[in-house]
Amino acid sequence: MIKEITITVEARDEKNSALRDNLIRKELKKNHIKDSQFETVFVKKSIDARHGQLKLHLRYKVYIGEKPDSAGEWNPLWKSCAGAGPERTVIIVGAGPAGLFGALKLLESGIKPVIIERGTQTSQRRKDIALISTRGQVNGDSNYCFGEGGAGTFSDGKLYTRSNKRGDIGSILRIFNYFGADEKILTDAHPHIGTDRLPQVINAMRDKIIELGGEFHFNERVTALVTESKDGKLCVKGVETQNVESGEKGCFYGKAVLLATGHSATDIYKMLAKLAPDSLEAKTFAAGVRVEHPRSLIDSIQYHGRGAEAGLGAAEYRVTTQVDGRGVYSFCMCPGGFVVPSSSGPDEIVVNGMSAAARNSKWSNAAIVVEIRPEDIPESFKAAAEKAGCPQLAGLFFRREIEKLAFENGNGQAAPAQRLTDFLAGRKSADLPASSYTPGLVSSELGSWLPSHISERLKKGFKQIDQSMHGFISDEALMIAPETRTSTPVRILRDKETYECNAIGGLYPAGEGSGYSGGIVSSAMDGENACARIAEIIK
Repeated sequence: MIKEITITVEARDEKNSALRDNLIRKELKKNHIKDSQFETVFVKKSIDARHGQLKLHLRYKVYIGEKPDSAGEWNPLWKSCAGAGPERTVIIVGAGPAGLFGALKLLESGIKPVIIERGTQTSQRRKDIALISTRGQVNGDSNYCFGEGGAGTFSDGKLYTRSNKRGDIGSILRIFNYFGADEKILTDAHPHIGTDRLPQVINAMRDKIIELGGEFHFNERVTALVTESKDGKLCVKGVETQNVESGEKGCFYGKAVLLATGHSATDIYKMLAKLAPDSLEAKTFAAGVRVEHPRSLIDSIQYHGRGAEAGLGAAEYRVTTQVDGRGVYSFCMCPGGFVVPSSSGPDEIVVNGMSAAARNSKWSNAAIVVEIRPEDIPESFKAAAEKAGCPQLAGLFFRREIEKLAFENGNGQAAPAQRLTDFLAGRKSADLPASSYTPGLVSSELGSWLPSHISERLKKGFKQIDQSMHGFISDEALMIAPETRTSTPVRILRDKETYECNAIGGLYPAGEGSGYSGGIVSSAMDGENACARIAEIIK
């Protein structure tokens, strides 16, 4: 018999095996299971800091009268695709989680993935990212958003998702573990690889895909879809590319195209808007700021004054509230982390957050953003999108304007910033606290240039957040602007069952850029699901 049981202990008793076994026996007795010999396998841990006490919820699989499953036993089903012709080749645009996990799914059927990535491999990408902080230089094709591994590779590696209906989350985590991620991701309540370790995991994935016959083509930007008409419908049969270094043009052909370009590939949305505007629709997104606190302050708030001596690591938080009919909420909380420059162009400023595996920096940060629905977009951007021939792009134009305004109010990649208390008081900060954001900061009255429906909701939202997290509003709290890439303002329409684009046959949008997922794990599952449908057709 196998029974899953959760027990609750004080933080200091986490390693007390005798107490654990006694609590498990009590739970078995409650379930009318006779006390007997059993073995346990740890499943998951979560921290409960509510009600002024620190508790750990520990979940175990309890094996009664049988032996546990072999720890770590998992056998991949990938096959070699050597010798596969065009009819068993799929073009994958983008080497992020949707593209990589989609490629592995295709390899289960021996189908050849050819991955086209505008950015560089992680080794060169790391150098390009360093130049943003040290010299303010942004490479439009190799940055925090573009390059091998996608946007998550150098901005945290969080694996927590609530998208448990999309697929098998455990399978995604096992694959990450197979390629080198720590075993803890299989049991932590909020699994996290760390930006210092994720690149090596991504490299191992790439090596395996190549070993099995797949291809990678870096520094190749997709400039157009190669299409033909079949039975009166526009269908894709490949992609046109241009090498970002040499300028050389090329074409890649396959049975289908998985479009997994991420939430920042503005040029792809514009390409689709010209080719098939009916393939796009406007969707809700969010924009706001990164809020950075001293880590000790957040730890003290969340651990009720006990701080580092609690021995639980950097504290996390998640907040959400409603302000004037719109959500105001935290996103991508980075305990013991850093705020990083996430621009994908030289004339814009975008910020994001990340943590190393140890989560041991002096700061903790999170995006605090405001929900923006299509009807909230100012009329001028709707008119500009209409003039461009695709009203669905209005949110994209609006996002771009916020990022340009940030650039104008910053200095190169030095971002506009303000103390949270000064923001609420409507005054420019005379000075700014120390920050993890290495390109530098420029004191700015954010409320003077952020759109009012964002800044006013943020002000009300912060006051509500402080009611549940007393001390969140602090003179030490720093706002860095803007956070605009939590999700895309545009969705690429696709069939719910087949994942094929409604307007373009053979095109399968997936991942964050498709508008159907957000985060590493949900994007990985989305790429898997789309490629499973492709494999069904190719078989």
